Order: sequence, then C-alpha cells, then structure tokens
Amino acid sequence: MPVPDFLEFVLVQGCGITYNTTVKPRVVFDTNVLVTGLRSRRGAAFRLLALAGTGAFEHCLSVGLLFEYESALKRPGVVPKLNHRQLDAILDYLCASAFRQEIHYLWRPVLRDPGDDLVLEVAVAGECESIVTYNLRDFAGSERFGIRVQTPREFLAEMEEGQ
Repeated sequence: MPVPDFLEFVLVQGCGITYNTTVKPRVVFDTNVLVTGLRSRRGAAFRLLALAGTGAFEHCLSVGLLFEYESALKRPGVVPKLNHRQLDAILDYLCASAFRQEIHYLWRPVLRDPGDDLVLEVAVAGECESIVTYNLRDFAGSERFGIRVQTPREFLAEMEEGQ
C-alpha cells in the first residue's frame, strides 16, 4: 500500500509534523504614511503601500480610520495627481487587503491629538506590533500598550532583516 503524500512528507523530514510558525507582522498606518506614499512614488511610504496586500505583513483598519484616510486624502491639493475615483479605488483596495478591526470600546484620550488616538485604538484592538508613521513623537504613550512606533523606512528595514 503506498504511503499518503502527507505522511511521506513527515517521514522524509524525519522529525515529525512540521508547522509553519512564521508570523507576519501586523501594523496600522498613520494617515501621513498614505498621504506621503500617494504623493510620490519614491521613498519608503510608497514601497510600504505597494506591499500592502501581498502577504509581506498585515495591515489593520477600522471604519473610523478609513473615514480619516478618506477625509485627509480627498482634501483639495493633498494628492494632486489623483482624482476622487482613483482615491476611492485605492481605499477600496486597502479595505479589501486589510485585517478589518471592529472597535468595541473607546478609552480616549491617551495621546495629545484625538486623530492619533484613533490610530492607537485600532493598533491596540487589532493586536498590532507597530504603528507606522512619520510623526513618532505624536504617539508617545503607545509603548505602554506594547506597541512600537516606527517610520516606514524602519519598518521595511526590520522586515528585510527578518527574511
């Protein structure tokens, strides 16, 4: 009787059942990362947005944060090269590729800016490792929730080290 494929794999490995224990980092993007990444194709923010949904990491999103993204991106002159239809398509993609986190409680204020509390709330509820932002000082206090604050460049460098 032939050995089933899965059992042959275990026998060939010689060490029992093998599990994939690779954990993808889960992050939340601050709005400034989206704005920066969509204004220019150069730089870490654009590379980070290009990797969203590829499986390199998970990004977390809530309804409130999505509305914050939309409000910021559609302000006149913020992303001059893209029209509202193109921005809607980008936001739709971010929604489709994100880990969608419901927020069941509000414990604000923690940070100086209520808009930043929105990002921190998603990071805490979504059990994110990091908040990716260009305004590191704005998130002082998030470390007490076990959440690191990194620039896009720092996050990408750390991802590359882990591969």
